[in-house]
Amino acid sequence: MLRASGRHYGTDFGLKGIVQGNGGSGVGHEARLLAFADAAIVDPANLGKARAELTRISGEKAMIDAAAVIAGFDAITRVADGSGVPLEQPKAVATSDWRIELGIDAFWAAKV
Repeated sequence: MLRASGRHYGTDFGLKGIVQGNGGSGVGHEARLLAFADAAIVDPANLGKARAELTRISGEKAMIDAAAVIAGFDAITRVADGSGVPLEQPKAVATSDWRIELGIDAFWAAKV
């Protein structure tokens, strides 16, 4: 979705920066968005602080949008993982280069 949004707006987002969490993605308020996502998924003790900081710099609407995206991606991943849904072959072929480049294929193995 982010790649398609980038093409639509003429922006080349740095997906490595997003996946690795080390910056350079080109997404506005990147550090605060990453902190919010990390708090929502792996560090709930910091969620209130991350939510407040993101709201302070980007507004309540943007924070709510970010929360919806986090929840959606988390839910979709849990459903797929829980039900054992495999990556369809056409999608596996179409995404193989950037999955390797970003190290995404290692994510599931790290959970097991």
